[in-house]
Formats: sequence, structure tokens, C-alpha cells
Amino acid sequence: QVQLVESGGGSVQTGDSLRLSCAASTPFFSSYNLAWFRQAPGKEREFVAAVSWRGDGSKYTDSVQGRFTIFKNNAKNTVYLQMNSLQPEDTAVYYCAADRGGTRSWGQGTQVTVPS
Repeated sequence: QVQLVESGGGSVQTGDSLRLSCAASTPFFSSYNLAWFRQAPGKEREFVAAVSWRGDGSKYTDSVQGRFTIFKNNAKNTVYLQMNSLQPEDTAVYYCAADRGGTRSWGQGTQVTVPS
């Protein structure tokens, strides 16, 4: 298991930007596939974005395509989620996840609120 600590959440207005960070405590960070998920009140956790361990491929859920960008910095053991043009429907707790060898680790989550 990898310890993951998210940060960067907050309350912003519609159209604003936020950058979430997720710091991992592992010397093997570069070998992990990384992802962001989110869970809105009363809803199931859903996939948001992922980046491969090579860093050469990423994918997004349709609702954030073109607004969010996932990227990582292996030297800092950190994966980021740049979120632009935030909308009220983006309000959720955001979790990062790290996968390797069939095992997934989760962070504790960070709240993002975009009031309507």
C-alpha cells in the first residue's frame, strides 16, 4: 500500500480553476498508474482522469474532457489534476488512486465546492 495525501481543494466560483495535488510516499512512484476519482453527495464514486505509469497516455471522463488535465512529476512523487472552467456539477470529494501489480491505494480525499 502507498500513502497518498491530496491537497488543493476549496470553494471556488463557477468558471474558476483549481489544481489538486496528490503526494505519494513510495520510491517506486514512476511505476504506478495514477488516477483521480470523485464522489458527489448521494452518488457513487466515479472515475475522472488517469495517466499511465509511462506518462505517455491519459484519459478522461466525458464531462471533464477539455477542462481538466492530469499530469505527474516523478521527481516530486506527485500527481496533479488541473481543473479549469469549474462548474457546480464538479462539486465533490476528489480522491487520487495509485495502481500497481493489481493493488490500488487511495488517498483520503479533498473537497471541491462550486456553489450554484
